[in-house]
Amino acid sequence: MLDDGLFDNFPMDAVYGLHNWPGLAVGRMAMRTGAAMAAMDVFEARIHGRGGHAALPHLAADPITVGAQVVQAWQTVVSRNVKAIDPAVVSVTQFHAGDAWNVIPDSVLLRGTVRSFNQDVRALIQRRMQEIAEGLCAAHGCRLEWWYDHRFPPTVNAPAETAVAATAARAVLGHDQVDTEVEPVTGSEDFGYMLERKPGCYAFIGNGPGAGGCHLHSPHFDFNDDILPLGASYWVTLVEQVLAPTA
Repeated sequence: MLDDGLFDNFPMDAVYGLHNWPGLAVGRMAMRTGAAMAAMDVFEARIHGRGGHAALPHLAADPITVGAQVVQAWQTVVSRNVKAIDPAVVSVTQFHAGDAWNVIPDSVLLRGTVRSFNQDVRALIQRRMQEIAEGLCAAHGCRLEWWYDHRFPPTVNAPAETAVAATAARAVLGHDQVDTEVEPVTGSEDFGYMLERKPGCYAFIGNGPGAGGCHLHSPHFDFNDDILPLGASYWVTLVEQVLAPTA
């Protein structure tokens, strides 16, 4: 949308977003000034070794043992390189290697995701992950093929627009039903791209506990239709207060 000229074709001063949130009670909304959701990066590391017979490992360069060390070592990036007050997450979600009981494979494929809230931490994690993987590969006679991609920036709410959103939410739900200091979420949101270009606020509306407490992206998640009037009322009130404020 941005590449197609959204803000050029439809000039605007601010942007607002709203996401249903399981675990937050129906009738409540939440938001915060500053980073509300994390940046999302993805990575792929292919470790090339030298395959061989599992009974003769001294004749091979085992990428599986190297891959296991890399996964473990990456977990020290956040705990030992990132300041303790800067939240970040490194998660390896895929480990693919081999297809036989008795064969050491030629390569291992690791994939996963990184979450962070500021650009300095983002760059630090990317650099250290590559350095660690390259070092371990070199130490064991393997070669690293590395790919890292920045997918979504942090979702950063502006102070003035967050105050506007809170005022509208409280007009609909009541003062005590709106949390303006909700904890940052390590999930990510492509609305962050819009907030890089325009000030705004991305807020959460309570969806209730859900069936079995299911959270987002669960195959058992059930959108709560009862919150539709609340969300619609929030948008109408927001428009009224921004475009036709009372004197």
